[in-house]
Amino acid sequence: MADIVASLKQVLGAGAVLEREAVAERATSYWDQSPTRAKALVRPANTQEISAILALCHEYRQSVVTHGGRTTCVQGTQSRPDDIILSTERMNAIEEIDPIAGTAIIQAGAILETVQQAVQDKGLFLPLDLGARGSCTLGGNLATNAGGVNVLRYGMARSMVLGLETVLADGTIISSMNTMLKNNAGYDLKQLFIGTEGTLGVISRMVVRLMPLSTTTNTALVALADFAAVPDLLNHFRSQIGTTLSAFEVMWGDYVRAVTVPGAHRAPMDTGHEFYVLLECHGSDAGRDQERFMEVIEAAFENGLIVDAVLPKSESERQALWAIRDDFDAILRPKPVYLYDVSLPITKMQAYVAQVQEQLRASLSNAVLYALGHIGDGNLHFFVQAHTQDANARALADQAIYEPLQVVGGSVSAEHGIGFEKKTWLCQSRSAAEIALMQTLKKTLDPRNILNPGLVFDMGQ
Repeated sequence: MADIVASLKQVLGAGAVLEREAVAERATSYWDQSPTRAKALVRPANTQEISAILALCHEYRQSVVTHGGRTTCVQGTQSRPDDIILSTERMNAIEEIDPIAGTAIIQAGAILETVQQAVQDKGLFLPLDLGARGSCTLGGNLATNAGGVNVLRYGMARSMVLGLETVLADGTIISSMNTMLKNNAGYDLKQLFIGTEGTLGVISRMVVRLMPLSTTTNTALVALADFAAVPDLLNHFRSQIGTTLSAFEVMWGDYVRAVTVPGAHRAPMDTGHEFYVLLECHGSDAGRDQERFMEVIEAAFENGLIVDAVLPKSESERQALWAIRDDFDAILRPKPVYLYDVSLPITKMQAYVAQVQEQLRASLSNAVLYALGHIGDGNLHFFVQAHTQDANARALADQAIYEPLQVVGGSVSAEHGIGFEKKTWLCQSRSAAEIALMQTLKKTLDPRNILNPGLVFDMGQ
């Protein structure tokens, strides 16, 4: 049998196949700048070429790792020297935007920010939004069921998908490019592939649901004296503003102070407060939305929920406030730094964070914890600066973050997925029966275990 790389070149053309040396010129991921290791990297131009690639790899029993924007936070695109990487970088077209139906047909390799801008130019809005918008791809967003800053109002990525085209491990194309909001004819097959991290099939194209573009945006960064005020403020806005509340981002004081040091972001207010909330409302009543927003802010002051507030006077000022939330490079500088993404009930958060801090002090005495999160949807993010080169530091930090979740019924992953990084902790958030069913689905759709093998969980013999 001919070599798999030679066979792929024959099917795709030499220009679509990068061999080992060229692949090594690419960084492993946004978080890991070490050279990418793989036998070859293939760049299909369409669904049919993905099908041809997977049919060959299935025949050769060749493992395949899918790459989108490689912004994964859980080692979800990690490859080995004998893997073939399938990159969707050439499949980046926005095929159609339908303003009447409020839908768009998009190829998997399209960059999220590019899609956001394209639909905005048509007077529409794609609610999916996250800090990696400038480099993450829609295919990767769906494969991981991405969340982001607008989940509170619009839900996770899966809630925005109407149709999907996916290629199975043996090259079979499953094209369910439904454009209707209602289609209850049998199983909703797209859900088999959204959030399964490329282990059951390769997403090639999608139909996403769009919303009317808001005509008003009201934003505020507010300071709070303690955590007890956080859920009270959230309920205050929910009851007074309603569904126009799109984002409710909470940052612990230590996080704000860390990202507003000299050389990072300018502090828009006193940084001595314990908690900060960046909140945003999107509406369509230009004559009333801002007035109502100010009324609700003023009532929050009068009720003692907030102690200070900054409201941007321009789009550039608004973006500067969001940069404090989205750009945390200042925290990443003292290596190693570990990033975590968990979810749990809001009522349990204060005690949970205190327990995490206590356990970190006991196991990694020099570690520093920074916390922030979407909160309104129960999502917390942590950065742990280890301040040690101890080989066990990561394992000890993982233990401090994940173990206390079991008591409060939390999840080890809110929106980043499992990847390779959280495999050993999956059993804490999923029962043995659930994992067994996942393995059954994997065996059924990928019997030769060639798609992202070892990701999420290991297959039994």
